[in-house]
Amino acid sequence: MNARRAERRNIAAQVRLRRSGSLNYVVHAYDLSQTGCRLEFVQRPRISEWVWVKFEGLAAIESRVRWTDGNMLGIEFTNPIDPRVLDVLVARLESDGSIGANK
Repeated sequence: MNARRAERRNIAAQVRLRRSGSLNYVVHAYDLSQTGCRLEFVQRPRISEWVWVKFEGLAAIESRVRWTDGNMLGIEFTNPIDPRVLDVLVARLESDGSIGANK
């Protein structure tokens, strides 16, 4: 099993996902870290496909699909989220009631 590069935060949030050449659609995000997250998808992407995920209040984050399993996928952010920005994002999700509702 691969060791995690960054601590995962237990979230359940709605985010916008865009695939190259497609419109945005809403998906659920879980297990957020500086380097990526887990998403529940609508349209099955390919491994290594580029996608952009947008959390409320942040610019869209360029990411690469690293794995798929059923209707879940793991993405890796091209550039890790700054730890301070991650803390603010998680605090905002917590105040919205999105923390602790992990699937």
